Amino acid sequence: MTTGKSIPHDSHWGSFRAEVRDGRVTSVTPFEKDANPNPVIRSIPDMLYDKSRVQQPMIRRGWLEKGPGGDRELRGADSFVPVPWEKALDLVADELKRVKEQHGNQAIFAGSYGWSSAGRFHHAKTQLQRFMNQHGGFTGQVHNYSYAAALALLPHLIGTIEAVQGPVSSWDGIVSECRLMVCFGGIPLKNTQVESGGNGEHVTPTWLKQAKAAGIEFVNIGPVRDDIAEFLDAEWLAPRPNTDTALMLGIAHTLYTEGLHDQAFLDRYCTGFERFLPYLMGENDGQPKDADWAAAICGIPSGAIRDLARRMASRRTMITTAWSLQRADHGEQPYWMAIVLAAMLGQIGLTGGGFGFGYGCVSGMGAPRERIPSPSLPAGVNPIDSYIPVARISDLLLHPGETYEFNGQTRTYPDTRLVYWCGGNPFHHHQDLNRLVAAFRRPETVIVHEPWWTATARHADIVLPATTTLERNDLGASSRDRFIMAMHQAVPPVGEARNDHDIFADLAGRLGFRERFTEGRTEMEWLEHLYNVARQLAARKKGELPSFETFWKEGHVEVPRPTEPYTMFSDFRADPENRPLNTPSGKIEIFSQRIASFGYDDCPGHPKWLEPVEWLGAKGDYPLHLISNQPRTRLHGQLDNGGVSKASKIRGREPIWIHPADAEARGIEAGDVVRVFNGRGQVLAGAVITDLVMPGVVQLATGAWYDPLDPASGNSLDKHGNANTLTIDKGTSRLGQGPIAQSALVEIEPWLDELPPITVFDPPKTVSA
Repeated sequence: MTTGKSIPHDSHWGSFRAEVRDGRVTSVTPFEKDANPNPVIRSIPDMLYDKSRVQQPMIRRGWLEKGPGGDRELRGADSFVPVPWEKALDLVADELKRVKEQHGNQAIFAGSYGWSSAGRFHHAKTQLQRFMNQHGGFTGQVHNYSYAAALALLPHLIGTIEAVQGPVSSWDGIVSECRLMVCFGGIPLKNTQVESGGNGEHVTPTWLKQAKAAGIEFVNIGPVRDDIAEFLDAEWLAPRPNTDTALMLGIAHTLYTEGLHDQAFLDRYCTGFERFLPYLMGENDGQPKDADWAAAICGIPSGAIRDLARRMASRRTMITTAWSLQRADHGEQPYWMAIVLAAMLGQIGLTGGGFGFGYGCVSGMGAPRERIPSPSLPAGVNPIDSYIPVARISDLLLHPGETYEFNGQTRTYPDTRLVYWCGGNPFHHHQDLNRLVAAFRRPETVIVHEPWWTATARHADIVLPATTTLERNDLGASSRDRFIMAMHQAVPPVGEARNDHDIFADLAGRLGFRERFTEGRTEMEWLEHLYNVARQLAARKKGELPSFETFWKEGHVEVPRPTEPYTMFSDFRADPENRPLNTPSGKIEIFSQRIASFGYDDCPGHPKWLEPVEWLGAKGDYPLHLISNQPRTRLHGQLDNGGVSKASKIRGREPIWIHPADAEARGIEAGDVVRVFNGRGQVLAGAVITDLVMPGVVQLATGAWYDPLDPASGNSLDKHGNANTLTIDKGTSRLGQGPIAQSALVEIEPWLDELPPITVFDPPKTVSA
């Protein structure tokens, strides 16, 4: 007899109900209050039962037979040995003890960056770091791959990271008062399909349609035309990638020389404009940064630059800059320059004006929301001061003992003996994967919790099978979404998978701190506790949440929208003397004496055009600029093993967009498999010929699971199309040390050899002990 039930749940792609028949999830239904549900959720049942699931604890053969460091050069190519859970946990506990006793806690790298899964209690990275903090500490990571350069820069300039992380000025105020939205990097709707932690509604398409109806004009500035919704009828300006700072300087020069800037705002609310002005006017170097100069660099006609400056000064203008712009060499500069432009216009703190970073980069940016806390699991404090900038993983592992500069500090990479990863996939996020392969072969031990055989799991020594969200209970919530979602367990764990919390509880028991780690609570007791803490905090802000029992039964809580728009810096604008910014001057710092004091030639004391390490203005062997942006069929690498992502592939390869003129010049036809290559690596991809990308630019979305043709070589062709095989592993500057994936040049040619099969979704070879 067939039995069925409908289970409320949540994910980074949106909330849904899991339809369960005879103990299996057969389909999903979008949350009824989501007007713009994400079609990617259709892949969720696929990934749950995919053949790439890790079915039981696995130990890499060389490590098991020879001990820590054994055959480490075979990581990624070695076979695995299945073992019982008790043996696997004993091995992990013994190794954690050994490394701590012999080398110290700083020798354990457990930064474990990644989005993990939705759910605030079972958030994998938080569980890991709670465990590691109680174990005595670890080397961690600071900032994130999304906007690392901004996280370092903005506190110096405006005293807060809210302008990039949120809350930014809300859409209701923009719709009401804005008349021109200048979008550096666009407002890509595909990115608004996701929200870290889960989301009950996808609101950006609705607000954009209201903005269009209100008569707001949009300008999309970037190399990809569909980085903004077609229904907005946006003007498209396509500068050479990585030249936005030069374009902004040309706009600023026009504003100043034509008297269109707001000197009164600059005088009262800013500091350092007089230090920036000589550079802008060319008094320092003999080169005014006028529209003609900017046009020669960015490729936008000087007349269009001047026209845009005049339009921006003539009406209420919002300047938005995508997160991707600062994921480039000298990525701090366009963000700094966007703030200067907004300051020159004098509209910061006015409803519908000013600036904001990240509109369209995730679902909740700009969504009106009361500022009440979401449930979260406390990780505690790391007892040791050991960390790296988020994107310096390979440097850490390859160069122990080497010093580096970061945000005014000189730090030293510790000697890493053990890597512990839980809830992330560096073989998606990190740049120059061939270099990362070499780095991952340096530590003595790599431990990974993972539901699937991702490249990170394949490069581990000990792989512990973890549950997915559908195999446990949790709370779905994001600080940018109005809903808290009850995530009911839908099915039993697949294979021998266990919850990360249970794994760490058992390890803590072996290491002597189980009670401290669990606090004596069961899973459901933790959920009730975390919810009630959030409920108490909400009550202090006059927000009412129902009891946990009511919430769990009804499946969600909806927080009402605010009655008034939120505008960044409105309090500061109204009273700068009594509501100063948290900067050295209390004002917006157009020139930063603090940054200047660091002495960084790659990030001086005011915004400046600095030539990227690779761009279309440089001469070399690789004439095409690679844009490795976010995918529309998954989140990063998550759900690449699902049906929606697989259906988008071309002969099994990740699609690459190429302009018709560039394709014709290379003899490439639509649907061809092509080799994309540079001096760092090579991948296969499937050609899509389209004028949605500008000439000289190709777009290859990130997240295709890394599938090397010869995994043992460490310098292999990736036959699936992982863009980070081609990107540069270098920091944005000594200030931010962020990733620069968007500064990469490549060449493309048709692939004429026999097409190798995709094998990344097949489990690795296993052998008996």
